[in-house]
This record gives sequence, structure tokens and C-alpha cells, in this order.
Amino acid sequence: MSEFDVCIIGSGAGGGPVAYQLSQAGYEVVVLEKGPFLKQDDFYKDELACCRRSVYTPALQDEFHVIEDYNGKDEQGNYKWLSESTFDSGWDFWNGNMVGGASNLMSGFFHRLKPEDFRLKSEFGEIKGANVVDWPIEYNDLEPYYARVEQIVGVSGKTIAHPNLEPRSTNDFPYPPTTEHPITKFIDQGCEALKLHSLPTPRAILPTALNKQRTGCQYSGYCGSYGCASGAKGSSREALLNPALASGHCTIRDRAKVTRLISDASGKVTQAEYIDKNNHKKTVRAKIFVVACQAVETSRLLLSSTGPKHTQGLGNAYHQVGKNMLFSAGGSGSGEFHYDDYSPELGQQLKIRGPFVNRYLQDWYFINDKKLGRAKGGTVEFLLSHPNPISRANGVKWGDDNKLLWGSTLKQKLKSAFTQSQRLKFEIFCDWLPTDDCFVSLDTQHKDKWNSPVAKLRVGYHDHDLEIGNYILEQSKNLFAKMKAKNISGSVSGSPPPNLQAGGCRFGNDPSTSVLDKDCRIHDAENVFVTDGSWMPTGGSVPYTFTIYANAFRVADIIKKQL
Repeated sequence: MSEFDVCIIGSGAGGGPVAYQLSQAGYEVVVLEKGPFLKQDDFYKDELACCRRSVYTPALQDEFHVIEDYNGKDEQGNYKWLSESTFDSGWDFWNGNMVGGASNLMSGFFHRLKPEDFRLKSEFGEIKGANVVDWPIEYNDLEPYYARVEQIVGVSGKTIAHPNLEPRSTNDFPYPPTTEHPITKFIDQGCEALKLHSLPTPRAILPTALNKQRTGCQYSGYCGSYGCASGAKGSSREALLNPALASGHCTIRDRAKVTRLISDASGKVTQAEYIDKNNHKKTVRAKIFVVACQAVETSRLLLSSTGPKHTQGLGNAYHQVGKNMLFSAGGSGSGEFHYDDYSPELGQQLKIRGPFVNRYLQDWYFINDKKLGRAKGGTVEFLLSHPNPISRANGVKWGDDNKLLWGSTLKQKLKSAFTQSQRLKFEIFCDWLPTDDCFVSLDTQHKDKWNSPVAKLRVGYHDHDLEIGNYILEQSKNLFAKMKAKNISGSVSGSPPPNLQAGGCRFGNDPSTSVLDKDCRIHDAENVFVTDGSWMPTGGSVPYTFTIYANAFRVADIIKKQL
């Protein structure tokens, strides 16, 4: 048995900042991570490993979830739900189980929330069927930590004035933008014609070397869903855990599956119990515990951690753990730019692979519309279609009659897709409203390979999410038409993206409606904090990682004071 100042469960965007800050301050920190400790040399541009096999995620026969999905309505008009394990469906809700977590595999879109995101209920009012609330902190409480993340993790970009720009304490990003793809000129021209604001995307990716361990981006084109072999991507492992280890005050125990937190009669947690890579049960003692397992698994761990005072699970006295889960609502679309439609020089430029598109729009972050009224909108991010050859080939194997293509017809379509056009995509990020039909519980009928109950996740969504997504989709398609793209298409879905999850342990001032206080400390467990996206009561209209990083730095300062 070991004793530390702080024990952190999980090593991604929620755990890395705490390990970094506290170890730099001289406190003894241990990080327990279920996955392996992979290094730069372990990350290859291998589509089979990344996206076709369970290499960076657990094998579903060993660890899985049970998903309750919408299955129509009964005669009384009530929703019906169909339960299925992800082992049976193949619908994988694991994300980057390794040291550094899912931050190793992110695309690195790093947008701040707006001040209005912190007071969604006050700004836009109640929405029937949604559990919308204001946050217990304000934008100004988090702003210094956004700036700290930009500097320490490494965010590149350029600040451009626009109507929805959030307040900043620094004039610009600490690192200049990464190299842009020539296709950005089409976006800029189309936006100018429609009087939209084409903005350079801030990314957690270094354009040039920071040190020997973190060199600049190599522009392979393989970024999203892949680990970075150069250290340019600002993953928790590269930017925070490696320096934490170098301090001499941080210990990382990989392949350590935490099964429960053990508490005493007062409610204070005294130990973390885990199973090591040799399948031996062990414990760690610490003064303070930080849970950062990613939202679904954090709720699962707390619900599994019963004790004398926490008979329903740690922090679950009012049955709030697992409630109000969040994903990211929105959709996606694309259009084609055929090389033969342009001059040989421009056509040749469009063929380039590697540089980022580096453009986004927030003209519809707030919507004023006759039908929708004043409503919270979202962000549109632009990117090229992923270079994954298997996925790209799979995408063109169907004909207009929904039958598989064969022979010369298939060959011609493959040739066109790979050599004659560039496909530009857009992704829409908008709020996933919290509801009573999106939550995590324990499924005692199904156990993982360690004989622990798996998480059951109901994935209901609010129809308002689709309304907002479809509004932005139509605006985005209009822009693509102005850009003279061909074969424009797009869709919006209520299906949750497993890599964008938050909520389940929302913070607030009232213990009866929240799990954590405003410092992300469990209300009735004074030495337990939650720092992954679980604490978020609403998600905003941007990817979560930047805000999770910033809040974890904020909580690290609070923990230092408590120590």
C-alpha cells in the first residue's frame, strides 16, 4: 500500500492538468490509468490499428457498455427504449484508453465557451423537457485558465475581431497558426460574399518545435483519431504528464483498473482499489482523490463506490450521479471541388494533402429567427475528408439505387474520389440539452472481465437539438453553394458521438440537484474532486476538451489551497 498527497484516476484532459500543477508544486501525485503507457514511437498512421480494430480501445468482449436507445413510442405516447450491449452492436463508447486518454486522438479544435454559455437558462429561458441551468461560476472565473492552457498545452491560432468574440486577457494566441490548405480561399471568398466571418481555427497543435520532445506538426493529414508521432498535438501525455514525470513528484501506474473508492464512516475517501496488469488487487492511500475517467466511466465508478455514508454510491445521496449526461449535438455535411473545374495551377494546389483547413464560423452561435426566436446556436468547423483509404473507399461503394457497385463502374468511382476531386467537409457543434432521458446507471446483469457491473447508458436527445442543427445545416449548405461546390449533402442526427461526452456529475450550489460544488468537489465527500467533463451542467456549442483542460487547471489551484 502506498500513500500520496493526491491520487488521480484517469490521465486525459481532466487528469493531466491536476498532475502537472501539483507535481510542479512539489506534491506527491499518483496517476492510475486503465490503459497502457504509449509513447510517440507507438503511434503509426495505421488505419487498421486506429479505426478498424480495438487497438487504442478495449476489446468489447472484455469491456463494454449497455446502450438504451430510442425505440419508438407506445400506445400512450411514452418513449420506448431498446437495450443492447456494445459487444453485440459494435457501437463503441470507449475513447483512447491509454496514458493521456482521448486527448491523444483529438483533432485539437480549441474554442472557448462564451460568457452566455455560463448562464444558458438566464439568457435563453427554460425549454420544456430540458434540464437547463446556469453555472455556479462565470466566464471570468475560467478565463485566466483558458489563457494558461493556451500557453502550457500549446494552442496555435490568430485572434480576429468578430461579433461573437469572447473576452480575452491576452491579445492573441501564444503560437502562430499552422499551415493552411489552399482550399481556405474558397471559404474566405464565399463568406465574404455572404457577409459572414471566416475565422482561423485555434488548434492545440504546435506549428514549430517547442523542445526536443515536442517538435512541430509534420502535416501528414492524419490527425483526428490518430496519436501524434511528433509531439505537436497538445495531448495530456505530451504537454502535461511528461513534464509532471520529469518533476520527480509524479508516478504513473498504467494498466491499473480502479474498481472502487473506499470511504470511512465520515464519508471521506481513504483508498482507491485497483487491479494491476498482473490481475492483482491493490490499493492506494491519498489525502485527496481526483476522478477523471471520462463522463460515462466516472459515473460508473462513483455509483460502484458505496460506503457507510454513501450507501447509494459516492456523491449519490440525492440520486444525481449519472443524470443529465451530455454529448455534442449537431451534424455534418460536405461538397466536392473537382480539379478540372479550375486552372491547372489551382487544381494542382487543391490536390495537396496535409495542411489544415483552419477555418470556422460562429455567425450562428446566437440565432435570431422568426421560427426559432432568440436561441442558442452553434459553431461550424471546416476540414478535409479524412485520408483513411479504407473508409474513403467504403464511402463510394454504393450506387444511386443503394446497390453495391462492381467492376468498371466501381473502379471509375474510386478513381474519381481519389484522384479527381477534393471533398471539403463541415461539422456542426451545438448544445446537447440535458434531459431526464440521457443518463448513466449500473447494469448488474452484465459484468466486465473484472466482474464489475458495466455502465448502462440511455441516449435520449431533445428535439430542440435537431431544430438548431438543421437551421445551421441549411446556412452551411448555402455557403457551399456560394462556393460552387458540387454534390453538396449533409444531415443532422440525434445519435450521440461517443468521443464528445460530458455531464453526469454536474456542479452547482444545491446538493439536491447537483453532485459537485462549484469547486468540483463532491458535496458530501470533502476530499474527492471530479475534473473530466462530468462536471458540466450544459455543454456549449464547441468541442469540450479545451474547457475541460481549463477547469482542471482551476481545480488544481483549489486543491493546492486545500492541501
